[in-house]
Amino acid sequence: MKQLTDTEIRVNGIAALIASLGEVQAERFISLILREPFDYTQWQKKLWEDTSLEDLSRMAMDSRRETKKTQAK
Repeated sequence: MKQLTDTEIRVNGIAALIASLGEVQAERFISLILREPFDYTQWQKKLWEDTSLEDLSRMAMDSRRETKKTQAK
C-alpha cells in the first residue's frame, strides 16, 4: 500500500465522511470533533470492549462481503 501524504489523508477522510454521512452531517461531525476534547485512541479502546473477537471477525467478514457485492454492481 502506498504511503499517503497528510493532504491525501485529509482529502480521503473528508470524502469518506461525505460518502457515509452526506455533506451536512459530515460537517457536523467535524465540528463536534473540534469542539469537544476527544481522544481517538481511548475511544477505540472502549468501542469494542463488550464484543467478542469472534463477533468482530464476523462483522468484518460481513462488511467485506457487502463491499464486494456493492463494487460488483
